[in-house]
Amino acid sequence: MDFVATTLFLMLLCSNMFCNCKGISEPTCIGTERSALLRFKQDLKHSSNMLADWTPGNQDCCKWVGVFCDTATGHVTELHLGSSNDTIASAGAHGSSRRLNLKLGGELNPALQDLKSLSYLDLSNNDFNQTQIPHWFWNFTSNLQYLNISWNRFQGKVPDFLTNYHASLVLDLSFNNFTGSLPRISSNVTALDLSNNGFSGSMSQFLCHKKHMMKLEVLSLGANLLSGQIPDCWEKWGSLVAIELCDNNLSGKIPGSMEALTSLQSLHLRNNNLVGEIPGSLSNCTELLTLDLSANHLSGQIPPWMGQRLSKLIIISLGSNMFHGRIPSQICGLTSLQILDLSHNNLSANIPSCINNLTAMITRNESNGRISYKTSKGCFFDNIALTMKGVVFDYSSTLKLIRLVDLSDNNLSGEIPEEMTGLIGLLSLNLSRNHLVGKIPGNIGAMNTLECVDLSENRLSGEIPESMSRLTFLSYLNLSYNNLSGKIPSGTQLQSFSSSSFVGNSLYGPPLTNASTGSKAAAPISDNVGENVVAGTKVNWFVICLECGFWFGFVCVAFPLLFTDKWDSCVFSIRSLIF
Repeated sequence: MDFVATTLFLMLLCSNMFCNCKGISEPTCIGTERSALLRFKQDLKHSSNMLADWTPGNQDCCKWVGVFCDTATGHVTELHLGSSNDTIASAGAHGSSRRLNLKLGGELNPALQDLKSLSYLDLSNNDFNQTQIPHWFWNFTSNLQYLNISWNRFQGKVPDFLTNYHASLVLDLSFNNFTGSLPRISSNVTALDLSNNGFSGSMSQFLCHKKHMMKLEVLSLGANLLSGQIPDCWEKWGSLVAIELCDNNLSGKIPGSMEALTSLQSLHLRNNNLVGEIPGSLSNCTELLTLDLSANHLSGQIPPWMGQRLSKLIIISLGSNMFHGRIPSQICGLTSLQILDLSHNNLSANIPSCINNLTAMITRNESNGRISYKTSKGCFFDNIALTMKGVVFDYSSTLKLIRLVDLSDNNLSGEIPEEMTGLIGLLSLNLSRNHLVGKIPGNIGAMNTLECVDLSENRLSGEIPESMSRLTFLSYLNLSYNNLSGKIPSGTQLQSFSSSSFVGNSLYGPPLTNASTGSKAAAPISDNVGENVVAGTKVNWFVICLECGFWFGFVCVAFPLLFTDKWDSCVFSIRSLIF
């Protein structure tokens, strides 16, 4: 009996505790921080009254659009004032999500300095009309973990980030008008995007003379005015996962000290003035998934070790250089390879018949279209520029879906290997402007996912295979200026192309007329390759997805919800932060 009474007493006690939990009010924001936010708003220009609830009469600033507070202390910890497609998302513990039109402008008020607990600030994709960032802004709190002011028109010089922040720091200053030399950074910075600005000069001061190992994992300096050689002092940067130095004026050779980058997964050096051979030191970067060295002045032969040591490669882009010699057969060992671009070089000899061993080109990936790489702060999404039908497209959101072989504009000879038709997941095949002979493989119709085929300006002969009319996804075809003969196979697919796809041969039948059989014509045109998957869109190089400490968040947030009568908006997707 005593046991039953005791049990009932404990149940009643627990019940009272749980009921009382429902009555515990959430902490409201701190008064001084509410005042700071109001002062910050005063200097902002905001159309459509988008910050309408930022008013003195609305006491709880933790419920304001874009404001997030610590649920225990009430301190403002995050400001989400970035605009994605001219919208702002608000999803906090105060109610349902809202999306409002947003383009902030004006000036940055020093009242931000009063938000001592602020760790996250996103002002991306606004319009500050070439505003000069005040000096105080760069060091207004040592608690900062994430700063995104990308896609604005901020200008001026960026000071060094040498403050010892309490935690690791992600910085995105891309797509602005910043000038001057690159800022030096502390070892706490884990991701840095300064791309698409006007930074100039050498990388030496930024990169060299480091006393301690750097924690930086993502470095994006593309589309600036950087010049000089890539410094040969990468020994302290072993944590790097991704490097993007495209579209600068960098010269000299690829430095040997990059062998220290054993965690590197993505290397983009496209469109610079680099010379010399691919250094053997890169063979030490065995985690590489993407290697983009295109549009430089690199020479020598494609090293065989690339197909052996770099066995995880998904993307090889070496186009528009001066490589010569054979395509090494070792490349066939790259079973994860999806994109092989060796176009616009001086490569010779036959296409390796083992090319059907590129098994990733046999299947079609139906999963998420992005190629992502993990860092300690989450993940970033890679992208690459690919030439399709003479037009450069920048692929990111559909990159994982692309299967491409581009060997155009070389000195390749021999026949197209029949084994190539085994790449039945291929979307784009470009072998144009070579010295290929023989017939088009009869089984080309088995490559039923092909959307783009360019075999023009070779010495191919014989008839067009009947199976080619079964390529129902084909949106671009160029067979012009070969030695092909006979009737074009009938069927709606081939007849849908213009005569320019077939001119310069001895072909007849629709869509050719007697007048167009041997005449010159403009190259055929069509829509984007990949549109049947999801169109390749021009986006930025990577996306950082901040991790929120799952287990800590689960215990501290989910557990109290067991004793409340509603979940509110405590569970929501973290906003993708486009770099």
